[in-house]
Amino acid sequence: MIRIHKRAFMPVWARILVRLAAILAALVINGLIIYSVTKMNPIKVYETMFNGVFGSERRIWSSIREIMLLLCIGVGLAPAFKMKFWNIGAEGQILLGGIASAACMIYMPSLPNGLLLLIMFIAAAAAGGAWGFVPAIAKARLNANETLFTLMMNYIAIHLTSFFVTFWENSYGSGIVGTINSETHKGWFPPLFGQMYGMNLVMVLALVVLVFLYLRYTKHGYEIAVVGGSSNTAKYAGINVPAVTVRTVTLSGAICGIAGFIAVAGQGHTISVSTAGGRGFVAIIVAWLAKFNTFVMMLIAFLLIFLEQGAREIASNFNINDNLSKVIMGVILFFILGSEFFINYRLTRSGAEQA
Repeated sequence: MIRIHKRAFMPVWARILVRLAAILAALVINGLIIYSVTKMNPIKVYETMFNGVFGSERRIWSSIREIMLLLCIGVGLAPAFKMKFWNIGAEGQILLGGIASAACMIYMPSLPNGLLLLIMFIAAAAAGGAWGFVPAIAKARLNANETLFTLMMNYIAIHLTSFFVTFWENSYGSGIVGTINSETHKGWFPPLFGQMYGMNLVMVLALVVLVFLYLRYTKHGYEIAVVGGSSNTAKYAGINVPAVTVRTVTLSGAICGIAGFIAVAGQGHTISVSTAGGRGFVAIIVAWLAKFNTFVMMLIAFLLIFLEQGAREIASNFNINDNLSKVIMGVILFFILGSEFFINYRLTRSGAEQA
């Protein structure tokens, strides 16, 4: 018989080795799947995945753009998740930030671009924060289930976005507003480092550092950790748990709102119901696997975008059914998630001497 024991500690180097072993095992399994279905050389397929992400400067910056947006959302989820408030409402918070940003672009095109971007940033953060504030109050005052509450607010946000899209709709067609300020580029991120997405990179990396310092070295970060460990302990220590809950989830929503600002001002230059694109749910994996460490989130976000972009490339180049590319991505994610079990637990034979 096999017994499962909680690990007290595993060195960092051992955790890295376990995750690398999981990725290698996933590549072997995927290789077998690829060959059995297509009779193609798996190594050739993996080379195509690599080229799909790093094959040209344009592809590299396109990948950076997607990584930064996903990373920003993961960073936004980190404070709430560390407090064990399961904010599943990032999709809605992104959309509210996007709506606020688009509204500023549409109604304030005469402002200087720098001032307009600043107003858009504040408006997006405020809108996303407000969308997080509502379930936070419900949790703090009524002990409402935050998972269901934030999930339902996603649907409200989608319909709000649909309303504003219809209200702002122009000649570019049904379902999207069209490129906003396409002639003046007001409300668009200016090029930085000679790159269209340079400001996306700088802004998100700044958030990575600031949130890491906030969670690790500030009083607020300490209170978040204590509440996440045990709300009863936090109350015994004199921490105002409802206030910490509201403050933290509002911050979480505000950062997700900033992701909506980046999606509108630094990427799509428009707003639609697909602006969030499911990233709010994918970012949950980013935050969870990184154990809420924003620097580790950079690696997880890179891996997920690499898999997504690479899978899309092999589906296109080899005329493979898109479902097979998703299977390849799913197998790798399954092994990565499974590796967390061996990092947190160890298996022993029944009756074996305990270490």
